[in-house]
Amino acid sequence: MAAVWHLKNIFWNETIWLPDRLSWDIIRKQERANYAQFNDLYYAFPVAMVLLFVRLCVERFIFTPLGICFGLKATHPKKAADNPVLEKAFKANGRISYKQIQGLAKQLEWSERKIERWLRQRTVQQKKPQALSKFTESSWRFTFYTTTFLYGFYTLYDKQWFWDTKYCWYDYPDHSVTNDIWWYYMIELGFYWSLTFSQFMDVKRKDFFQMFIHHIITIMLLSFSWACNFWRIGTLVLVIHDFADIPLELTKMAKYIGHQQVTDSLFLIFAIAWIVSRLGLFPCRVIYSTLFEAVAIIDMFPAYYIFNGLLCGLQILHLVWSWIILRIAFQAVSKGVKDLRSDASSESSCSENISHDHKS
Repeated sequence: MAAVWHLKNIFWNETIWLPDRLSWDIIRKQERANYAQFNDLYYAFPVAMVLLFVRLCVERFIFTPLGICFGLKATHPKKAADNPVLEKAFKANGRISYKQIQGLAKQLEWSERKIERWLRQRTVQQKKPQALSKFTESSWRFTFYTTTFLYGFYTLYDKQWFWDTKYCWYDYPDHSVTNDIWWYYMIELGFYWSLTFSQFMDVKRKDFFQMFIHHIITIMLLSFSWACNFWRIGTLVLVIHDFADIPLELTKMAKYIGHQQVTDSLFLIFAIAWIVSRLGLFPCRVIYSTLFEAVAIIDMFPAYYIFNGLLCGLQILHLVWSWIILRIAFQAVSKGVKDLRSDASSESSCSENISHDHKS
């Protein structure tokens, strides 16, 4: 325990995270009247648990029946018959060659076609998500992003820094935290913690790794900005991000229920919202303010550079996703919108792999 405490003190060194005239003791004594309290970050964990419980309830009792009303089926894929030999081969090999299929067929005294059928069923059973599952996930995120964006806009509308980012730095670090800002930050931080936990149980997407990195960077940004009293610029990051996520989730919901024309229209709205927020407002207002306006107003200290590094890392992810969006836009013009953030594997891909190995 002594070693852990020592490492904690080294990591949260005041010379790194706080400007010269400030210390953790001063912050604790002043309470929220003058500074954001570091210990408040722990409230994000119970908030995350509450959000996970709320999500479980609304997905089960509201969004699942809603998806069924739109014609989605609640059936599960057919389960492959229990077979220890095939199960072991399936888990040990990401891609089973035709020679392996021949060997398994001789070992089990099955036909090669029966082995292939079992492998297809087992792949679908493990990795192919139901449209209904994806619909309920997107419905929950659409509901959350819409609610927090409206709450964030309502909370920030009368704040000076919402309209002029220089006020994010004026009088720093003496920025008092009001109750509405406190709840806004803790709910958003709790939500991203809940996404980090649930991502390992949700439908696996092609950009699983990028999304995981995104959640971690966002959590670090929120936590560090709160600890350093940079929360004013942090609130702008939140409201800008939520803005584009609303039409994104709505587009996916329309796609899952099979309304292609609605999907294409919503995707156009999403693309505009994304360009305006992630490629416009975020770099031109937030990153510009932290790189140039802050330098002219506040004294620099190490945490400032850490914070800017994370913001730039987030913008790199935005550029990666912008490339994906452009690919989808091209497909939308020719074939209609497809969910590139699809499940990692499907029955058809498994069938193609087996067929390819068979020919080789």
